[in-house]
Amino acid sequence: MLNDAAGLLDALGWGSCCVIGVSFGGMVAQELAIRYPDKVSRMVLACSSSGGAGGSSYPLHELFDLEPAEQVIKSISRTDTRLGEAWQKDHPEEFAQKVHEGLTKFYFARNEPGAIDGKRHQLEARSHFDTYDRLSSLNLPVLVCGGKYDGQAELAVVENLAQKIYGADLKYFEGGHMFLQQDPTAYQAVIEFFQAGEA
Repeated sequence: MLNDAAGLLDALGWGSCCVIGVSFGGMVAQELAIRYPDKVSRMVLACSSSGGAGGSSYPLHELFDLEPAEQVIKSISRTDTRLGEAWQKDHPEEFAQKVHEGLTKFYFARNEPGAIDGKRHQLEARSHFDTYDRLSSLNLPVLVCGGKYDGQAELAVVENLAQKIYGADLKYFEGGHMFLQQDPTAYQAVIEFFQAGEA
């Protein structure tokens, strides 16, 4: 994926650009910046992790062979820790709606040709991901951000990611793994970070 991204930049004739990587995309962004440092001018890593000694995001590959409904139910509280068993019992209609929406997305995604094999390969790559010992080579402005209630990229691994990158800014926002959609100030912080590079 990072080679595809680098190839696209070459095809577009872009010398370098600002990059935002969210979740697994943050892993791809890390590799892009490490292997092609001339192509990334500023970078935002959202709800992501370094793997290795810095800690990994939740092992989603362990859920792959579960029944679809079980995968969706487990992901609800993992994506946002506020939506655990107590919340599910107290909000049965909202919980049922979230399960329905999750299953709809699950089956829609699986209709794509090669989707199942592609997902399996992505999760396998994710399970072995490790940039921790190479992050110190980065020499660019980086904003690392996470959701306060994210059970997938937990606070500790987000913090470890930021600490390993010299000079990185670290911000947390109200929300879970989807904090960019949940906290209106999150994208504003991203935009301001990128605009600072234009000054």
